[in-house]
Amino acid sequence: MMRSHYCGQLNESLEGQEVTLCGWVHRRRDHGGVIFLDIRDREGLAQVVFDPDRADTFAAADRVRSEYVVKVTGKVRARPAGAGNANMASGAIEVLGYELEVLNESETPPFPLNEYSDVGEETRLRYRFIDLRRPEMAEKLRLRSRITSSIRGFLDGNGFLDVETPILTRATPEGARDYLVPSRTHAGSFFALPQSPQLFKQLLMVAGFDRYYQIAKCFRDEDLRADRQPEFTQIDIETSFMNETEIMGVTETMIRKLFKEVLDLEFGDFPHMTFEEAMRRFGSDKPDLRNPLELVDVADQLKDVEFKVFSGPANDPKCRVTALRVPGGATMPRSKIDDYTKFVGIYGAKGLAYIKVNERAKGVEGLQSPIVKNIPEASLNVILDRVGAVDGDIVFFGADKFKVVSEALGALRIKVGNDLNLHTCEWAPMWVIDFPMFEENEDGSFSALHHPFTAPKCSPEELEANPATALSRAYDMVLNGTELGGGSIRIHRKEMQQAVFRLLGIAEDEQQEKFGFLLDALKYGAPPHGGLAFGLDRLVMLMTGAQSIREVIAFPKTQSAADVMTQAPGVVDAKALRELHIRLREQPKAE
Repeated sequence: MMRSHYCGQLNESLEGQEVTLCGWVHRRRDHGGVIFLDIRDREGLAQVVFDPDRADTFAAADRVRSEYVVKVTGKVRARPAGAGNANMASGAIEVLGYELEVLNESETPPFPLNEYSDVGEETRLRYRFIDLRRPEMAEKLRLRSRITSSIRGFLDGNGFLDVETPILTRATPEGARDYLVPSRTHAGSFFALPQSPQLFKQLLMVAGFDRYYQIAKCFRDEDLRADRQPEFTQIDIETSFMNETEIMGVTETMIRKLFKEVLDLEFGDFPHMTFEEAMRRFGSDKPDLRNPLELVDVADQLKDVEFKVFSGPANDPKCRVTALRVPGGATMPRSKIDDYTKFVGIYGAKGLAYIKVNERAKGVEGLQSPIVKNIPEASLNVILDRVGAVDGDIVFFGADKFKVVSEALGALRIKVGNDLNLHTCEWAPMWVIDFPMFEENEDGSFSALHHPFTAPKCSPEELEANPATALSRAYDMVLNGTELGGGSIRIHRKEMQQAVFRLLGIAEDEQQEKFGFLLDALKYGAPPHGGLAFGLDRLVMLMTGAQSIREVIAFPKTQSAADVMTQAPGVVDAKALRELHIRLREQPKAE
């Protein structure tokens, strides 16, 4: 090997030893006849000192510049008193350089790596191979590697088999658009890239591989946001002969072990909360329990008021009227309230009513709000008591369709909690359980809340009789308001699977065309089975404190699902298209 040690591995125990380092010149400093080079590799930095006593080596050090690739041999020695650097793992020592070989030169990088600079994300992604040299980026990928290593170790040690499933498969309705791959050998037909290994892992259960896992690439052609990418990585887990309590127990143990090994954090048992309670109290099925604010339903107090903005939704079973108390919020200026009003508008809210509680002892006179004149004082007192309002608080209100109010005030809860630094702890893991089987669309049809292979908590007959109220055997693990992973007990009987397909409007011929292989498998002794899939990118994002999953993926796509480094997607030549039996429609020319 060209090197004897990584830069970040040097410490006082090596004092007096000769070492050879290979890496990039992170920083060069000339201090009056002595040249200092900070050499960087994936493990960290090391300071190398060159003095004029070795003329050739000193001259070589004088010529190097930032990002040159070098090989250095020298002796480890303690730094002079007061010259240590606590910000470097090797900050107590330095290397006195004997030999310096330039392995490659470098042009001036498009952005500096040895100091913070506000570089646009597109530039960073265009030169991602340089961006990844930055110590903070290298540390994120190193931590990602430790995370996957810990997870593999746990699953291997608990009898799970790592089995790969196909990337080229067929299109199935799983919620998002598929990425399609045309077939050269089957004219007019297309493969689809998998949105998840869902069907294959179920087939592995039918095949008898009762503990499976895979760290799998998945693909979804959907609108992107901070925690979404068109291709992403999933920790996929499936088991047979285990119920939901047992599956949740195994995966919770895995996550607790992971956080202890990687971040030295100890979690207690994760609390469980039903979907209904999460939506009622927090307006979200992935509540951030670090935030103490809660939504409180107050429709019963507003059914008879003349103010139609409240009484209309209060008397509509498909709506909700909810209050959100913010402690100490009465000092909030009108401009901030206006900002929050615009914010909830993003989620469809038509406005944001509020009451400032200045002095409750004065009754209505102690309340500041344009809406108090429309609500009887007795109802106001019940509402304020129910939300726990005291002097100095502000109470926000939402009144609209259940989905609009839940999303708008749920998002406002998160925003206000962040703005006012209300978090009561750093980490808050939990489970959400008892999800509805379906969500009802505007036209009265149903969509699967998770996916169409999730088992319900009832018989096929009960399911078809009352689909709107049916609960599923699904469960999500949530951490700090982010869904880490979701899973369920799967359907393992053909008659139940067909009942679910019928409720989703999938006719028998379409069932056979798209899922015939699964329905066939269910006829041949499919065992009870279930599983869970974690989003690895989101998990790493949370554990590193990154703001986006793009920060923890080596080569991510942009917000428009493009790779600016390789210029993908790109144009394909006409010959390749002919071989795929594809002809492009000419785009109309701009006027």
